[in-house]
Amino acid sequence: MTAYATDPFAAWLRLREPADADARSRELVDRLRHRLTGGRPLVVHDLGSGTGSMLRWLAPLLPGPQRWVLHDRDPGLLERAGAAVPVAADGSPVEVHTRRGDITRLTAADLAGADLVTASALLDMLTADEIARIVATCAGVGCPSLFVLSVVGRVTLHPADPLDAEVAAAFDAHQRRTVDGRTLLGPDAAAAAGAEFVRHGMPVTVRPSPWRLGPDRAALAGEWFDGWLDAAVAQRPDLAERTAGYARRRRSEAAAGRLTVTVGHDDLLAGVE
Repeated sequence: MTAYATDPFAAWLRLREPADADARSRELVDRLRHRLTGGRPLVVHDLGSGTGSMLRWLAPLLPGPQRWVLHDRDPGLLERAGAAVPVAADGSPVEVHTRRGDITRLTAADLAGADLVTASALLDMLTADEIARIVATCAGVGCPSLFVLSVVGRVTLHPADPLDAEVAAAFDAHQRRTVDGRTLLGPDAAAAAGAEFVRHGMPVTVRPSPWRLGPDRAALAGEWFDGWLDAAVAQRPDLAERTAGYARRRRSEAAAGRLTVTVGHDDLLAGVE
């Protein structure tokens, strides 16, 4: 059995992949498609590729032969990502390579020849300095960048509960926490990345890409809620006792398909007018 098969994080990525695919902005892909034309295979570098969900979503939306380079620090995730190769929109082949390493230390030389740089659900886990370095690297290459599914601190649960807002605020504070000397940007990351691209003279287009989790995605809603609440309580331990009943109610609603959750994200396209 491969290492990723029983990895909880890989299982979470598998569970969320259909919701990610539905949420990402097709409008930005349409804008991008008009820019990515040429006679040679399209070269795409995907940062923080995880199990390859961006590859499986985007490659079939783009025409022509493609060469994807997947970057991640987890060899188990890269193994899974490299094993599932889609085809392009017109049936052209897609070639996949994997590279293990720290994406925040990539240079323009590492991305040389790229026609597109992508990332999904990545920016909110980075610091301001890390985002500045990644943007500077992308700007140095001079190709478009498509960074999608960055959390932005907008969460709505239905039916509403008086504790929702307090838990959401604690979760956002946890997303902005300092870990091992790194202060994460969390819900401020997408705006920070956009500002950095503009500072480098690159046009930026932002579109919302919310998750909408209803009865058809009850399992994902339940898993998301557990992680959301756990992070909030980690940030504010005083919430543990006060949210015990709240947690039971919400988990029961999710299991019964009575909980609807909207989780806000933003998608960002840089380098395309």
